[in-house]
Amino acid sequence: MSHIARKRFGQNFLQDHRIIDSMISSIEAQPNEHWVEIGPGQGALTEPLLKSGVKLEVVELDRDLVTLLQEKFKQYDNLRIHSADALRFDFSALAVNGKLRVIGNLPYNISTPLMFHILANSACIEDMFFMLQKEVVDRICAEPNSKKYGRLSVMMQYYCATEWLFDVPPESFDPVPKVMSAIVRLVPHTVPPVQVDSLANLNTVVTTAFSQRRKTLRNSLKKLIDEQTMLDLGINPVLRAENISLSDFAKLSNTIVSVTQDTVFFDEADDL
Repeated sequence: MSHIARKRFGQNFLQDHRIIDSMISSIEAQPNEHWVEIGPGQGALTEPLLKSGVKLEVVELDRDLVTLLQEKFKQYDNLRIHSADALRFDFSALAVNGKLRVIGNLPYNISTPLMFHILANSACIEDMFFMLQKEVVDRICAEPNSKKYGRLSVMMQYYCATEWLFDVPPESFDPVPKVMSAIVRLVPHTVPPVQVDSLANLNTVVTTAFSQRRKTLRNSLKKLIDEQTMLDLGINPVLRAENISLSDFAKLSNTIVSVTQDTVFFDEADDL
């Protein structure tokens, strides 16, 4: 049974067995662990996961692929297939008997909002392994004083410890994408690395600072925080957003009046 990749679903099917073997080796799946695979596609990772003996849940939006997977893996009793949109799926409902481990080759056009949707249930997740556009992985893992450091870096590192694992060349997929990919491991923090009084406030400060990242904090945040307050916090107001650590952003956010804002995520095309 074959399936033609659909552009509207952002489908690029992993076919490089060396990359598949490297991913399976990296995740160290153990029998009876509870795993969730997002966007299994044609089952390139699904099959070795099932053979490892894990209890596997897969979430797939494309109904034709659901049919393909049901037929291809009908002999496995450790698989449950969910025909659903991962952006609206309740991952916490799967974790009634312990934490989940998550893996996925995420559609690049929705990868950031999807990751933050999953992180809304981070208390029930042990770790996550995602294949993403390399540029996004670089941003997720970036440190201060880097041009790649931005909103995505700060907010993701508030939720998780981040680790780049390895790059994946375009020719590993069918159809071949125009960008390099990479694998990232995300481990949700049991305790947040910094004290944040309001996540909405943190998002507001980070978003405001990086929306004018070429300006100094004195100018980019002047409507939120005065210069003297920055000095009192030990933060140099002539620095730019890319020079400020998560800890300093937390200090800044804890000084502003509470704001109302929805769940934090941003579009891939934003200036992260």
